Order: sequence, then C-alpha cells, then structure tokens
Amino acid sequence: MSERIQKLLVRLRKGIAKSKEVFAHLDRTEWEIVLYEDPYPWTMRDLLAHFFSAEEGLLRLVQDVAAGGEGAPEGFDYQAFNAREQARLACVPHGQLMDDLVAARQCTLSWVEELEESALDQAGRHPALGEITVETFINAIYGHQLMHVRDLQRALD
Repeated sequence: MSERIQKLLVRLRKGIAKSKEVFAHLDRTEWEIVLYEDPYPWTMRDLLAHFFSAEEGLLRLVQDVAAGGEGAPEGFDYQAFNAREQARLACVPHGQLMDDLVAARQCTLSWVEELEESALDQAGRHPALGEITVETFINAIYGHQLMHVRDLQRALD
C-alpha cells in the first residue's frame, strides 16, 4: 500500500474516532442544541444524520470519479439534497445514526484500502468544491466532518 493511501486511511480513522468521541459525550439536552440556523435549524442530532448521509453520498461520488466518471452532476444542489436527507433520516434515533455512520466510514476505509495509487490523481466534480482529484475528495470527506465537529465543540463551550 502506498504512503499516500496510508496517510488517507490514518486521517479517515482519526476523523471517525473524533466524531464518535464528541457525539458520545452529548447529554440528552445537548442533542437538541441548534448548531446552524441556515437554511433551516440543525440540531446536533441533525448534524449526525448529515455526517452519515454525506459519508454515503460522497463515497458513491468519489468511487464514480475513481472509475473515470464525472462525480457530482453539474449544478448539483447540495442544500436540496441535505433537506431531503434530513427528512429521510428524521425518525432514526441518534444511536442508530452513529452505528450507521461508523459502518459507512468502514465502507469508505475498505474502499480506500483497495484503491490503486494511480486512481488518486483522477479528477471529477465534488458537490461543493468543484473539480478535484480523488485524493482531495477523500481528504474532503475527512475535513468535512472535522469542520463540523469544530463548530459543534464551539457551540458547547
């Protein structure tokens, strides 16, 4: 396994461990704290649902790019996607969402472990970042959760 892939795997493992740690320490009232107001109120629970949904969706897109596809369609509306996903996952308890997120991250890890290093240089469209390489896409999966975890931690301080 190449050093580039090993670095990606380390980041992905570190990221899910951090997410698990932060969410595990929320008490019952903290799950209902509104973290974001726009475009509609998102609670901590909604953020966890977003993590799970984004992990699955971004993995599908990066797999497409690695296989020579375009990735996200031109003009992809990720705000509308997020709203649909929040509605779809609204009744899933946070414990199940965490289990689902961990399983989704394991799918990402398993896929990256099998990835050929040459695929890291394939380029395609990320829904928010535009045209990027597979390597950057994988780093963005890690960074996406990290960015939101920082916001979560600020909201709790």
